[in-house]
Amino acid sequence: MKAMMYDKYGPPEVFRLVEVAKPVPKANEILVKVHATTVTSGTLWVRRGAHPDSRLFTLALRLVFGLTRPRKPILGYELSGEVEAVGAAVSRFRPGDQVFGTTTGLSAGAYAEYVCLPETWKQGVVAHKPTNLSHEEAAAVPIGGMTALYLLKRASIQPGQPVLIYGASGSVGTFAVQLAAHHFGAKVTAVCSTANLTLARSLGAETVIDYTQEDFTRRSERYAVVFDAVGKLATAHGKNALQKTGVFRSVKSPTSETPDDLLLLKALVEAGKIRPVIDRCYGLEALAEAHRYVEQGHKKGNVVITLAVGNR
Repeated sequence: MKAMMYDKYGPPEVFRLVEVAKPVPKANEILVKVHATTVTSGTLWVRRGAHPDSRLFTLALRLVFGLTRPRKPILGYELSGEVEAVGAAVSRFRPGDQVFGTTTGLSAGAYAEYVCLPETWKQGVVAHKPTNLSHEEAAAVPIGGMTALYLLKRASIQPGQPVLIYGASGSVGTFAVQLAAHHFGAKVTAVCSTANLTLARSLGAETVIDYTQEDFTRRSERYAVVFDAVGKLATAHGKNALQKTGVFRSVKSPTSETPDDLLLLKALVEAGKIRPVIDRCYGLEALAEAHRYVEQGHKKGNVVITLAVGNR
């Protein structure tokens, strides 16, 4: 099978298209033909072997993913595809099932034509994909959606509370706006750049603030929750806009992937309450180009890598 691999940390050019053996599922695994995956910010950090803003995070990253060279040569942390085969102990999936999920904690990712996923495991999740999404759309849901959901749930949002989402146009941000507005029932203020104000409104934000023109903390409004969806907001600065009992949340905080969260996202998608935002799609052979684009820091929602276009 074809796969994009890298054997050293560095720029997007470290990727190379190779032929590798098709994996064989173990008793508890499903073999998935990958139709689509994504380029996330986390994927950029792992490919570089470094976090741009934190030496401590860089050290932690190297300890997990390899001190001098990557332990996981095939990246791609979320996917959507079709089950081709199942192991003898698998009970939830059958060949032909359409699935989506993550490869977190596994030795191989989704930048390949096939990947094996355990039916259940501690760090990642897999489930039947939403029936109303294409594979390209479904691949963009798990990581951004679960990150936003996990952190917002821990903010204990009550219906009608004012919530501010900083960085509302990225993958986590676009899901956070929708979840806060349509699942938790909050009154959402979205902070983003001029080009993304209309997008933020379309996702459910009642108020939008252009961060290039205005500092949101200078407004009189105070929020029950300030959520930094891009990890670029100083905690002390964000807390300046909080109510006395308000809480600050950031994507810099640890998160967890759970089957319940992925299934809730699936239900919300099928109910029409949330949707993935896709900026661009690239073929697997253009993976380096896709990484270069995401590194510019201006993507809207998600950048998708397609391995089989047009499948639903």
